[in-house]
Amino acid sequence: MNTATLTTTAPVSVAATPLSSALTRACVAARIAADNKGRDVIVLDMRPCTPLFDYFVIATGQSRRQIHTLAEEIDAGLAAEGDTRLGIEGYEASKWVVQDYGDVVVHVFDPDTRDYYKLEELWADAVKVDWEREGD
Repeated sequence: MNTATLTTTAPVSVAATPLSSALTRACVAARIAADNKGRDVIVLDMRPCTPLFDYFVIATGQSRRQIHTLAEEIDAGLAAEGDTRLGIEGYEASKWVVQDYGDVVVHVFDPDTRDYYKLEELWADAVKVDWEREGD
């Protein structure tokens, strides 16, 4: 009688990279914007102002091409952190690109549109985060 040994292997599960905190991801987005020559990069702590999201990242691009680069590089950087973009608006028009990551919202403006909407003034109650120091 031949007795075969049956071995079973459990499926190998690849653990997903845990998402870092919203603050860390906002600082990553800000750093990527600055590294790609985005101007006037700020991070606003929105938690005291609204329950809809935790942080705004705001940056200015000088041209359509730079605005696209900022949006694409930020998306790639946050994907590397385990984040998935939920939505994007304004990419085609390239005056104001908004990327929604749930608890982090990234705004990339051209200079005139940023000056027109003045999100920093609209959300004046939000605290500015020192993203250069916080992200270390």
